[in-house]
Amino acid sequence: MPESRSLMSKPSLHSHSDVLANSIRPSTVAVVIPYFNGSKYIRRSVSSVLSQTIPADEFVVVDDGSSEEEAEALDLIAMEMGFQVLRKDNGGQGSARNYGVANTKSRFICFLDQDDFFLKNHIAILLDGVPVDDPHFGWVYGDLMEADGDGNIIRSEMVQRHASHPKRFINELIANDMFILPSASLIDREAFESVGGFDVQFTGYEDDDLFLRMFRRGYNNYFVPRAVTVWCINSESTSYSIRMSRSRLLYCKKLCDMFPDEEDQQRFYVRDLINPRFRKSIFGDAFKAVTYSKTNQQKKMNSHKDELIDIMNEYVKFINKNARLSFRSRLSMSVQVFILEKKSKEIALLSLYPFAAFRYFRRMIRAVFR
Repeated sequence: MPESRSLMSKPSLHSHSDVLANSIRPSTVAVVIPYFNGSKYIRRSVSSVLSQTIPADEFVVVDDGSSEEEAEALDLIAMEMGFQVLRKDNGGQGSARNYGVANTKSRFICFLDQDDFFLKNHIAILLDGVPVDDPHFGWVYGDLMEADGDGNIIRSEMVQRHASHPKRFINELIANDMFILPSASLIDREAFESVGGFDVQFTGYEDDDLFLRMFRRGYNNYFVPRAVTVWCINSESTSYSIRMSRSRLLYCKKLCDMFPDEEDQQRFYVRDLINPRFRKSIFGDAFKAVTYSKTNQQKKMNSHKDELIDIMNEYVKFINKNARLSFRSRLSMSVQVFILEKKSKEIALLSLYPFAAFRYFRRMIRAVFR
């Protein structure tokens, strides 16, 4: 059973009437950090929450089944810095976020990953971006600074360079990664709870899935073109793990179920949007696992090459079943599958040029039968 333990009393709620003077509900803010064996990062993330120019009304760190050693380390840091810890059995980041929300009451929710950190005016900027007259408000989000694992800034903005903002057309949300990070967002509790929070089956793409479902439910989104969070990218991130590869296939299947091709309406979501989005990444994971094994990260993925090839095969079968692909697309995927299933680094390089490989094998066959 999940266990909850508070290391300090919950902060009392207060209203920021200067930001939302006409709002029916007070503009209180809860910050939730999911924690899993992250003692090397948690001081930095917690410090960024506690140093906000407009303080959070509630702040919880949810320990999602960490090891005994890491849980004890979190306890010591919590007693030193003075924040609330909740505990639950391991269920993944989405599950931990949901649990944190369920144990808070504020109108607005801010999430922060344990290895990232807020800029000092994170809450102030996002609260200022909340419209006072939109009864369908869902969330407001900002840009991010990109940093390495140690927090050293690489660039001062990034999401504006990868996608269009705010989100206005469902096709954009299906066809591309959204580049809306929970750690750079302020979400209305009503919108979050109306869709059931994060889908806990995902260990990657759970953010895209959440914002997609709130969008479809009719909640509006707003974008502030200013960085509010520092996103620290390191090789230990879920984004560079087998969990992301598994989750990618799950999310692809969910999108296909939500948006099947509709020939009568001439809406080919799977063929024209979903397959182009996921095919490159899924085949790319299998290719890299077969081909590269020098760095520690490459060695980790190489150890999962059999599973990654299975994921690739499952993807191909699922897409072929759910989309009317052209003969060229089916042939291209079949050639790539044939090559990667050999699990040979040299042969795998041919998968970069599927039709060149096809012509190569055709010439070989012709040579044999001359």
